[in-house]
Amino acid sequence: MFKKLLVLIITAFVDMVGLLMVIPLMPFYARKMGAGSFMVTVMVVSFTAAQLLSAPLWGRFSDKYGRRPALLVGLGAAAMAYVVFAVANSIWLLLLSRIVQGAGGGTVGVVQAYVADATEPQNRAKALGWLSAATNVGVALGPPMGSLALLAGHSGPGLLAALLCLINMLFAWKFLGESRDMEDARTSMRKPNASREALLRVISHAKEPGPRLIWIYAIAMGSFSAVTAILPLFLADQFGIGEKKVWIFFTYIGVISVITRAGVLGWAVEKYGEARLARIGLVLLSMGLASYPFVHNYVLLALGIALVPLGTAFTFPCVTSLLSRVIPSSERGLYMGVQQTYGGLSRVIIPLWAGFSYDHLGRAVPFLTSAMLVLASLFLVLGVDDGRTVKPTPLPEGVAA
Repeated sequence: MFKKLLVLIITAFVDMVGLLMVIPLMPFYARKMGAGSFMVTVMVVSFTAAQLLSAPLWGRFSDKYGRRPALLVGLGAAAMAYVVFAVANSIWLLLLSRIVQGAGGGTVGVVQAYVADATEPQNRAKALGWLSAATNVGVALGPPMGSLALLAGHSGPGLLAALLCLINMLFAWKFLGESRDMEDARTSMRKPNASREALLRVISHAKEPGPRLIWIYAIAMGSFSAVTAILPLFLADQFGIGEKKVWIFFTYIGVISVITRAGVLGWAVEKYGEARLARIGLVLLSMGLASYPFVHNYVLLALGIALVPLGTAFTFPCVTSLLSRVIPSSERGLYMGVQQTYGGLSRVIIPLWAGFSYDHLGRAVPFLTSAMLVLASLFLVLGVDDGRTVKPTPLPEGVAA
């Protein structure tokens, strides 16, 4: 189990390094090509819109054929997207690179289901925390590598990210085996409309633990993503920080996330329980997002920024672990994909609002809107217990045979 988890963590880490090599640079590339803040967020949501459409399909694909093939296809699509990013000389090519990567990158739910398959229920929050820690090491290392690759010119970061992605694909193909629960998944055949029924159930049974957790994840993820999308622009406009120095802030966020998820999360889960810790995380995240418009020096900026990775480190692993408890192993890929679908929908709507309001209503509006949404999601957590006594949510009739 540990070996499989380690290989998966390494795969996720390298994937995140490549992604973060290009993400902080994209707003600057887009601005040089004449894009405003709203168009930058359109590029962000083009990725998530494509991911929104593909996530349930990847979940079902991974449940039927295995987690491993889904991950390999996703990594291959990402490599192609980075090549397009490297050669892009217009806004439309940048947009195309995001769509290609999004369509092949709806595998986050697959990765989470893979981890859930490989660990016991009582250890899932810790395992997901370690996975998050690994990806946040990638968040810390990717931006400076991207800035360093700029020495090779405009296309340097994209080409290096594509090379890393191909190496990662070969590594996963050689060392990553299938998850232990896949036999159950293969023998539990679902009707073709299973994804649609699961998506609708989140709305029609919103008071149940599973749908509540999906809504919490979606609201918090969308709000966090909205602020992340405009952060490079905010730093440039408020502090004059350009593409060669923006990596410092993304690395700072990544380091705090790694320390929290690898060194603090396991202890905190044991002490407070998953549901209570998720509530703490939502409060910290809300405070951090709300602080951005009111900081005017680097000390206060550093303090405000620190609250955001602390909040996400406590919120997302706990919410995902709680969700894995209320879903049978044969349905985890499907419902993890549904979670990513709703998360993707919120990462389309809220960032678009952030880009529009940043341009037309003032710099403070997108930050305060995101903070209020996260704070409001606390009411959804109040109906969920600590995960030690959560009972599986009954699935729609016909979803599992």
